Amino acid sequence: MEMTQGASQPEASPDPVADQVANQAAHEPVVGLEAPFSVLETRKHQMFPTLTPAEIDRVRRFGTVASFKAGETLFCIGDPAPGMHLILTGKLQIIQRDGLGNRFPITDEGPGQFLAEVGQLSGKPALVDAVALEDSTALVVPPERLRALLVAEADLGERIMRALILRRVGLIERGGGPVLVGKGTQPLLLALQAFLRRNGYPHKVVDIDTDPDAMALLDVSNAPASDFPMVICPDGGILRAPDEGQLASCLGLVPEFTPDHVYDVVVVGAGPAGLATAVYAASEGLSVAVIDCRSPGGQAGASARIENYLGFPTGISGQALAGRAFVQALKFGAHVAIPLEVSALHCGENPIRIELTDGRMVPTRTVVIASGAQYRRAEIESLDQYEGRGVYYWASPVEAKLCKDEHAMLVGGGNSAGQAAVYLASHAAEVHMLVRGEGLEATMSRYLIDRLKGLPNVFLHTHAQITAMEGDGWLSTVRYKERSCGPDCITRPMRHVFLFIGAAPNTEWLRSCNVTTDPKGFVLTGYEAHQSCTERADYTLETSVPGVFAIGDVRSGSTKRVAAAVGEGAAVVAQIHRYLAGMQAGQTVQAVA
Repeated sequence: MEMTQGASQPEASPDPVADQVANQAAHEPVVGLEAPFSVLETRKHQMFPTLTPAEIDRVRRFGTVASFKAGETLFCIGDPAPGMHLILTGKLQIIQRDGLGNRFPITDEGPGQFLAEVGQLSGKPALVDAVALEDSTALVVPPERLRALLVAEADLGERIMRALILRRVGLIERGGGPVLVGKGTQPLLLALQAFLRRNGYPHKVVDIDTDPDAMALLDVSNAPASDFPMVICPDGGILRAPDEGQLASCLGLVPEFTPDHVYDVVVVGAGPAGLATAVYAASEGLSVAVIDCRSPGGQAGASARIENYLGFPTGISGQALAGRAFVQALKFGAHVAIPLEVSALHCGENPIRIELTDGRMVPTRTVVIASGAQYRRAEIESLDQYEGRGVYYWASPVEAKLCKDEHAMLVGGGNSAGQAAVYLASHAAEVHMLVRGEGLEATMSRYLIDRLKGLPNVFLHTHAQITAMEGDGWLSTVRYKERSCGPDCITRPMRHVFLFIGAAPNTEWLRSCNVTTDPKGFVLTGYEAHQSCTERADYTLETSVPGVFAIGDVRSGSTKRVAAAVGEGAAVVAQIHRYLAGMQAGQTVQAVA
C-alpha cells in the first residue's frame, strides 16, 4: 500500500473522452457463470456416503418405509421437501434441472445411500428431481425427524450433515435452477444474483450482451428493455424484472407461519448476533423463529474474509461463517424465515405480536432485536444515480468480477473497508482507499493495516473525500479532494466505488413500540433503558420494554465485532429463560415510563 501525494493525480490524456469510450468498450463488466462442479469430484465420498446395516438400523426409528415402482418420480424441483430418503433396496437417480429445460444427472444411489440436501432440514422446496431406476424401497425421514436424528445420533449425524452441506455446495457450483437473463451491469440483475448467492440458491446467469447464441435459444431477443432482467424458473415460469420478493415467491422460498403458534422468542435479524441467539435458544428447547428481509449474515456476511475471529487461524469469509450458523440453527429446530420483512412491533399486547410487511402477525412471548445497521449513504452529488451502476455498499464476488483488471475506489477506514480492500486487490488493477483522517491506525485492526501495506496495488489517500460523481448511465468519473493537493479537486476515471463509511441502526420498525433509543437511534438496554429500576438490573440486554431485548450492532454501546455480537446472542438466551420463568410464576413487569 502506498501513501499518495499531490502528484498522484492521473496524467491528462490528449483525448480523455475517446480514451474513456475505448476503455469502456474493452472492459465492459460482465457477470460470469458459476464455477465447475468441482466438489463432486474431490469430495464425492463425503457427499454420497454409504451407511452400514448397523447405521441403517439406527435410522429406522426416525422414519417409515415407502415403496416406489421403476420409473416413478419421488419428487420434482419445487415440490415441498419430503425429508431424507434412505435407500433399503433398488436404485434411485438424482437429476438437476435448470429453467431452460437442461437436465444434469448427478448420481445414481443404491442401498445404504440417502437422498437429501441441507434444505430438507427446514422443509424447503426440493432443488433436484428424484426418479426410481428400478423397484425400490426407502426409509423416509421427514424434516422434523431428520433434525431429531442429527441431534440424537451425534457421530452418524455428523456424517449426514456434512453430506447435506456439501451437496448444496455442489448444486451451487453447477448452477442449475433459475436462469437470470439480462445485461451484466444491470443493477437489478446484480441485486437478484447477490440475493440468490447469499441465500445459497443455485442459479445461472445469461448476459445478453455477451451470449447472443443463448439469446437466440431463449427467443427473447425482441423483448422490450423493461422486461429485463428476466428470470426463467425451473418450472418454466417467466418473471419480468422481478424484485427479490417476487423471485423468492417463484422459488417457493417465502416462509409460512402457523397462525396459532406462539413462539418463546422471535429474533428479528439473521446476522451473527441473531443466529447465535437462534442456535443457543433452540438447542435449549425454546421455540424460536428468526426473521430477516434479505439473507443470513447481515453486514458480516458481506465480508470477504474475517481473520481475527476466534478458532479460524486462516480466516473465514462472512458468508461461510453465516452459512454454518444458519445450518446449526436449522439443525436445532429454529424456524428461519428469509426473506420476510418486519414492519412493526406491537408490544402492548400479550403475547407480543410482530407484524410483517405482508400483513401477517407472528405472536411471541419475547423478542430479540438483532436487526443490525445499514450502511450510511455519503453526501455526494448525484450519488443516487450510480447506486448499483458503479457504486456499491459491499464487496462480494459479484462486484469483484465487475472490477477485474480495472481500477476501484473504496471510501472508509474501518475493518469492513480493510477487508474489502484486501479482497478487491486480488481482482482489480488498483484499489484507491480514501479516508478523512490522517491514517488507518485509529480505526482499523493492526493485522489489516499490515496486510494492506504489503499490497502494491492498494493506494491510501488521507484527508480525502469524494465531492462529485459523473457518468452516462454508469459511473465513469470521480472528483475528490485531498488536503495535500490544496482546494482543487482531483478528477480520476473510475467505474467502481465502494462505500464503507459507517452504519445507521435498523430501528424504523420499532416506532410502534416506543422502545427507547439514544440520540443516534441505537437501542438502549440495561441500566440506560431501565433508568432507576433496580428490579431489572440483571436484564442487561433488555430494552425499556419488558420481554424485548436488543443485541449486536443495533444496541447502543455494543462492540462492533462479530465475536462480541455472537457473545451477546448467547448471553441474551439466559435472560430470556429468566424472563419466561417469571411469566410462568405470574410475575408482571411494567415498562419504564
